[in-house]
Amino acid sequence: MLEDEILGQVALGYSAFIDRNRAVTATRLTVFPLRSDVALDAGQLLHAVSSVWPANGGRVSLNVTSESLLQDLLQTSPSHNLMIEVPAFMAADPQYTGSIVALHAHGTTMLLKGRPLKELPREVLPCFKQSIIDLTDDRRVATGGVAPVGVTRTIPHVLSGIHNTADMDGAFERGAVAVLGWPIGDEVTERPKSSRAVSTPIDLQTVVELIRLVDAEAPPDKLENTLKRDPSLGFKVLRYINSPAFGLSVEVSSFRHALMLLGYQRLKRWLALLLATASKEPNMRAAMFASVRRGLVMEELARNTGDAEMRGELFICGVFSLLDRLFQQPLAELLRTIPVPQRVHETLIDGTGPYAPYFKLVQAIEAESLYDFLESAEALMMGVGEINRAELRALAAAAELD
Repeated sequence: MLEDEILGQVALGYSAFIDRNRAVTATRLTVFPLRSDVALDAGQLLHAVSSVWPANGGRVSLNVTSESLLQDLLQTSPSHNLMIEVPAFMAADPQYTGSIVALHAHGTTMLLKGRPLKELPREVLPCFKQSIIDLTDDRRVATGGVAPVGVTRTIPHVLSGIHNTADMDGAFERGAVAVLGWPIGDEVTERPKSSRAVSTPIDLQTVVELIRLVDAEAPPDKLENTLKRDPSLGFKVLRYINSPAFGLSVEVSSFRHALMLLGYQRLKRWLALLLATASKEPNMRAAMFASVRRGLVMEELARNTGDAEMRGELFICGVFSLLDRLFQQPLAELLRTIPVPQRVHETLIDGTGPYAPYFKLVQAIEAESLYDFLESAEALMMGVGEINRAELRALAAAAELD
């Protein structure tokens, strides 16, 4: 398809906008051109984006690293759920003033990316809802949150480059209205002392027990009795199974009914998803958001090359990859209590095995790193277009679950 051509000409990465309540409010889609001498079609890009974020869907911000493609994008009329990031050097250039003002009049949300090195045209500044400042450029870090002498901010700011909860908390303390990135931190190598006496919440314990029972193909009545320990969990199970992403033609009304329709292996997959999204800690919402997308992206990457068993294991691998952050326990310790396939264990604990290249690729996509993206694509012998299509399918499925 002609409108699909651009997916072979760019690399796509994504990250999350997180507000002061620690809720994920939008997705950032970063678009890297692979070649500077190839003209890219802004209409094709908007068509690809609308397949995941239709006009009545969630919000997405386009971070386009090609000046020519962004220039063309400024001439379009995107749907109102789509935001466009405009680098400060373009916003300060009078040749773009007319396009920015017209797009603002259309109702498009625009974000000013980076700190302007010179004053913006008077009519341009009101066109930007927020500015995006990278953590490394936040001069308030060195001044304890106080603005340096002579420095004022006229529009609310979003702080990007956030990689852990301390950076996120600090950004909000210094006045950011949102942060951009993945505040999931580093791998947990030992259990924090403060959590040694804290027991696991009952719903998480129940999910782990259900996964064990499903793995052992226990009778339905035993599964139902376990689920009755936490009625809210039963509601969550049925909500997931009845979501559009599941694609069932009939409504599932009970756990036993779900087991009859799905079988043990498909049910185990969705219990894994529940385990990774059951934390009630606000700072962990981004990790839960990321884990769902990791699982779906890894599964979709093998859509055309792997069998159902492999795709299911890749899904579990991605979903479980952040359990250490969610539980604040080392992953090796956690996986001694949760049954996982051997190939998943090899990837998450040893960084080896056939699934490791898929895991590295999804991490490169999250990091919005073009070099790592291309290196991982080469290791998997996958075309960029194939990867981008898999990524967009996964993000669409994730949007249906949110």
